[in-house]
Amino acid sequence: MRRVIGDDPTEVPVVNIANALTVFRIVLVPVFVVLLFVGGGDETVWRVSAFVVFAVAAFTDQLDGRLARKLNLVTDFGKMADPIADKALIGAALLSLSLLGDLPWWVTVVILAREIGVTLLRFWVLRYGVIPASRGGKLKTLLQSVAIGLFVLPLAGAWHTAAWVLMIAAVVATVATGVDYIWRALSLRRNAL
Repeated sequence: MRRVIGDDPTEVPVVNIANALTVFRIVLVPVFVVLLFVGGGDETVWRVSAFVVFAVAAFTDQLDGRLARKLNLVTDFGKMADPIADKALIGAALLSLSLLGDLPWWVTVVILAREIGVTLLRFWVLRYGVIPASRGGKLKTLLQSVAIGLFVLPLAGAWHTAAWVLMIAAVVATVATGVDYIWRALSLRRNAL
């Protein structure tokens, strides 16, 4: 299904449902952080509330991309804003959990360093081509989101252990996909020269 606006069938309005979901996700980031810190981050009702907001934001990440592709609503704004919204949500969650003492700083540093590094790599090779998201990158995002969500919840015992197993898997996937992006960026640049 192609959207037709005026005479150009490829012209897509910036104001559309996919972009609205991306902006909504950006707006949810400070709401999530405030809820997480209410009561010093120790009150169950606020932690669960923060989890719900995080889950909604993570779900919109999946939904906005699918809608954009299915309804041909891909825009330059969406291409730019979607990764910003993703990194803002994950980054805010990791930093908040580390500030609260729920997640060691090394986890936050490794994940954020990879995210920033890959973003810089994409800009470095942009004139030679685009490095598309890989399956590993999508798995990494899923693992990060689920692990962070579990860390936001006030869990103990086996559930807390499960959160740690997923977080370690997320860190491994984060590092592995970071190495893959470096390799693909160098190949793209080398082949373009």
